[in-house]
Amino acid sequence: MKKWSGDFAISDSSLIAAAHELKSPVALIRQLALELDLNARSDQKDILEQLILTSERSLRLTTSLTRYRQLNESLNVLNTEPVNAQQLCEEVAHELWPIYKAHGRSIEVAERRSSPLVVANRDLLRRILLHFGDNALQYSHSGKVLFRVNKSLSGVRVGLRDDGPTSPDVKNPLIGRPASSGLGLMISSRFAEMMDGSIGSVRHRNGMTFYVQVIPSEQLALL
Repeated sequence: MKKWSGDFAISDSSLIAAAHELKSPVALIRQLALELDLNARSDQKDILEQLILTSERSLRLTTSLTRYRQLNESLNVLNTEPVNAQQLCEEVAHELWPIYKAHGRSIEVAERRSSPLVVANRDLLRRILLHFGDNALQYSHSGKVLFRVNKSLSGVRVGLRDDGPTSPDVKNPLIGRPASSGLGLMISSRFAEMMDGSIGSVRHRNGMTFYVQVIPSEQLALL
């Protein structure tokens, strides 16, 4: 088990500037693909769908970097509220379902008898879970990844389990995954810190779980 902190600091302002520059062309690629899809032949639609979904995945990264910059430069206190973690996992899984389907994979949420509430900024927690999903997409060899919400005395842990390969000899789990840049997880680490939470990972015999640990809410969930 490993928690991340300073090792994932976003200190280079040029990275955020680059994300801002990339946002417009990526959005344009998505728009053009959507327009081409309207009149595409059946054999072209699969390729265009992949292009649309991949551009949307890239936009999630660029918009998260822009959001981080806005929050980092703002003097306002970050707004938090009670958030239903189980329900948010289901919403994120539903949002990511098309890109997982396009890759022949699935994303699911483990059932719970109760749905714990956490103190979080809903937008930031949602972005963290989306980045978990994007990261796990390339490593779900069995075809499925699984969101799971666990509650303990130390907090609520929301994790996503995949069964992809890792290198047991590296300190940073991302180094053992050459297909991942780790950018989404770096952003997620900062978002978690802004909510007094943390990002971590657990290495399994056949995969990894990336999780965010957040503060439980004292308010009772209605669902």
